[in-house]
Amino acid sequence: MSLEAVILFPVLIMVLLLVVAFGRIGSASNAVDTAARNAARAASLERSGGSASSAGSQMARSVLGQQGLECTSTSISISTGGFSAAIGEPASTTATVTCTVRLSDIGLPGLPGSQTLTSSFTSAIDSYRQRG
Repeated sequence: MSLEAVILFPVLIMVLLLVVAFGRIGSASNAVDTAARNAARAASLERSGGSASSAGSQMARSVLGQQGLECTSTSISISTGGFSAAIGEPASTTATVTCTVRLSDIGLPGLPGSQTLTSSFTSAIDSYRQRG
C-alpha cells in the first residue's frame, strides 16, 4: 500500500501543478482579451488619434491592474489611422495588448518559464462624429 502511495503522490502533485499552470494561462488570456476589448472601445470614443492612443493605453493598463494580472512585460498598441478618415466614411481603431506571464514560480519540470499572450480587438469609430 505504501509503495503505491510513494509512486502516485508525485504524479498527483504534478497533475495539480499542471492544473494551476493551465488556470493561470486561462485567467491571463481572459484578462488580456478584456484589456484589448476595453482599450479599443475607449479609443474609439475619443475625437483625435492622440487622445485615442492615450485613452486606450490607460484603459488597457487599468483593466490589467483590476484583473490582478502581473505581466513581466507589457506592450499596448493602439492604431489610430481611422481618425484621419473623412466624416461619413467607416473607420475603426484596433488595440493590441501583449502580456508575458511568468510560469517559472509554479515549479513544474518541463514547463516554460513564461508564456506570451496577445489579443487584438477592433472597434468602430462613429462615422458621423467630428474628428480632430
